[in-house]
Amino acid sequence: MEKLRIQKYLSQAGVCSRRKAEDYISRWLVEVNWVTAEIGQSIDPEVDIVKLWDKAVKEQKELIYYKMNKPRGIETTCAQDGQNSIIDIIDIKTRVFPIGRLDKETTGLIILTNDGRLANYLMHPRYEHKKEYVVEVFGPIKDDALETLREWVYILWKYTNKAEVERLSSWTFKITISEWRNRQIRRMVEKIGSMVKKLKRIRIENVELWNLDEWEYKPLSKSEKKALFDILNLDN
Repeated sequence: MEKLRIQKYLSQAGVCSRRKAEDYISRWLVEVNWVTAEIGQSIDPEVDIVKLWDKAVKEQKELIYYKMNKPRGIETTCAQDGQNSIIDIIDIKTRVFPIGRLDKETTGLIILTNDGRLANYLMHPRYEHKKEYVVEVFGPIKDDALETLREWVYILWKYTNKAEVERLSSWTFKITISEWRNRQIRRMVEKIGSMVKKLKRIRIENVELWNLDEWEYKPLSKSEKKALFDILNLDN
């Protein structure tokens, strides 16, 4: 069988994204044939024995895709020792990982999958995929502040991309961004002199939260999966 880089193998096995695989490898948590793995190392899946957290990794045969409405107070993490993590509150037999983090206080849409390709395409900065949020702030927000959010805000040593902003009330608005930056919405709102009271993600590209209750999760429909893969130009 053709050899694979260890990061790609872990991704295809549904363990994590390639980026997270590099993190595990750099922390000496991955072994190949009982020897600590190195980033970029090639392996033969039919011959070599790969372990993570001292457990053998086997390639997944079936790729699965779920969406979930993450409640407040839950970490978006795959950490084995994480308390109140998103992995702890689901009951999916196949090991999955979340695509795109939401901070502990943010609610809304998370995609859960064992497909590392999808994680790579959705989270890599160069692809600029759209994420939509509903934001409630403390106190009325002015039109010129919303216009600033549309055009640019300087956070984390870089200007943000242009955003789509729609006012819902004097206190709430929708915003669609095309970046994955740490606590981005909260930082943007702080820059215009306000503060987030509630933050909820309602869409990632074509996948929408719709009427999922908090804590609820379900498989993506065939039409959702097809549309998402068409957007990403991935094979179904």
